[in-house]
Amino acid sequence: MPFEFSFTEEQEQFRRTVREFLHENILPTVQDYDKNEEFPLDNIQKMASQGYFGLTIPKNYGGQELSKIEYGILLEEIGGICSSHGTILGAHLGLCATPIVLFGTEEQKKKYLPSLASGNSLGAFALTEPAAGSDAANIQTTADINGEDFILNGSKIFCTNGDQADLTIVFATNDKNLGPMGGITAFLVEKNTPGFSVGKIEKKMGLKASSTAELIFENCKIPKSNVLGDVGAGFMVALTTLDGGRVSLAVGALGAAQRALDLCVDFLRKNQSEGGSLSNRQSVQWKLADIAMEVYASKYLVYNNLVELEKYYKIIESREKVPRRLRDSISRGSAISKAYVTEVASRAIIRAIEIQGISGIKEGSEIERGFRDSFIAEIYEGTNDIQRMIIAKELLGLGL
Repeated sequence: MPFEFSFTEEQEQFRRTVREFLHENILPTVQDYDKNEEFPLDNIQKMASQGYFGLTIPKNYGGQELSKIEYGILLEEIGGICSSHGTILGAHLGLCATPIVLFGTEEQKKKYLPSLASGNSLGAFALTEPAAGSDAANIQTTADINGEDFILNGSKIFCTNGDQADLTIVFATNDKNLGPMGGITAFLVEKNTPGFSVGKIEKKMGLKASSTAELIFENCKIPKSNVLGDVGAGFMVALTTLDGGRVSLAVGALGAAQRALDLCVDFLRKNQSEGGSLSNRQSVQWKLADIAMEVYASKYLVYNNLVELEKYYKIIESREKVPRRLRDSISRGSAISKAYVTEVASRAIIRAIEIQGISGIKEGSEIERGFRDSFIAEIYEGTNDIQRMIIAKELLGLGL
């Protein structure tokens, strides 16, 4: 992994453009969406109009074909204003569109990517089940072959965008005797497919503007042409996708931590200008410095991971064989980013509350909303304890 990184002028300009758009068009409404626990459809359409929902999709399928660095910049800036919006975009582009780019047939790419890139269709990723959360290998949803179709039966829970999505990648067991490597398949399931329905919509302590749904499959017929990747290769599709998803989640958390730092600096400067003495207190200075140190370290960590992820995904997209050591290294790097930076964000927001006092815990403040959102990031896409297991197993050569 390289330890030298800098943004190009074009990337810095992209950041400025994204930040200006988000602060002018999205930030003013995020508190209302959070308070009302409402899916921000208007904001999603505004973001789609800027090409954000097809940012990394190849141009010949309607996307902008920008790199993972620009994708990281976008998610970092969105994470700084509202984690719910970043979660929606990440599930759509990182967890649904990207695996189609990596593993889809030409027919699947032509059929699904243009509408995903434009934002006319929304994507989702359904892996988690009541008995298979972080233990993704224990999938109970079944896929039984029936002529030219597979019949899906089972349910998924905690699916981001689940009730809103037009296309969902669903993982099911096609042969329990083969285990996860060979016995799990990924399917492209369209909205309104007979036998596919939405169940309970979860209420959460945070990420209230994003939808989290139960999905139910009852004799749901999916044609073989909608298998993503090879039959039996679904577990590898899931792992590869989550490697990218965890880095994406980390860079969104970086945005939240950076926003906490910026708000603290603004708060202390205002306090000082009004004759206050908070900024002169050593304990406050140390808290501020602690946030800054971890934010700066996190920035280098996640963007170096994104550089490596870009190389890794290009190998997969070219259909070349990926060396096992490289795959394990990518998994370790994404696990480190996810665990470390999400915890950095939580610590940053707690310190921000300590610095701001009552202002930081008032309902409707950015810090209060960030506090509720930040801890969820430590849980989903694999808990941070699971990330620590991945890191240790890779270091010890125990296999993932």
